[in-house]
Amino acid sequence: MNGYDMSLLQHRLEEAGFNASRFHYHSVKNTAPDNSRQLAEYLQQLDAESIHLVCHSLGGLVVRHCLADFHDERIGKVVMLGTPNQGSVAAGKLKDWPGGKWIMGQSLEQGLLGPAPAWNPRYPLGIIAGNQRFGLGIIIPGIPQPSDGTVAVAETQLDGMQDHLVVHTTHFGLLLSRSAFEQTCHFIQHGHFEHG
Repeated sequence: MNGYDMSLLQHRLEEAGFNASRFHYHSVKNTAPDNSRQLAEYLQQLDAESIHLVCHSLGGLVVRHCLADFHDERIGKVVMLGTPNQGSVAAGKLKDWPGGKWIMGQSLEQGLLGPAPAWNPRYPLGIIAGNQRFGLGIIIPGIPQPSDGTVAVAETQLDGMQDHLVVHTTHFGLLLSRSAFEQTCHFIQHGHFEHG
């Protein structure tokens, strides 16, 4: 991912008073563990007293690998948006299509198809899922419902999470959603989402 998909979310976080920085990684040519090592190096270079991580989709799996192997006392809360923590049915089906493995590259093993490390409970984790079915689900049958069109709500859940929330948006829409942004800020500030 080139990081530009996170631009609006970064801008909103900065407007909310956070010093937001984007991590860029290669989702096709690198495995999730490869990218997690680069993330660890990136985090070590940040000049900050505390660091909260906000990640989307595969990025959450990269963070799981990173925090399983890398320890930094500055790491605080983590928010995952649409991360397929239980593996991705959509990716499993797409890989069998002509050119599917080429499209997804190294993101499959220890990534979208698992396994990824268990969550380290020292890091408070909030997970936001979408339930507006629009995306790969239009062309790939069999994604469990409800889903954001790419990742099923059930696929986002993870043992050890502090809180889980569903918002009415698509997979990519999680990066654009005002509600997802506001809930992300609320979790970073309070350690839980604002339900109801």
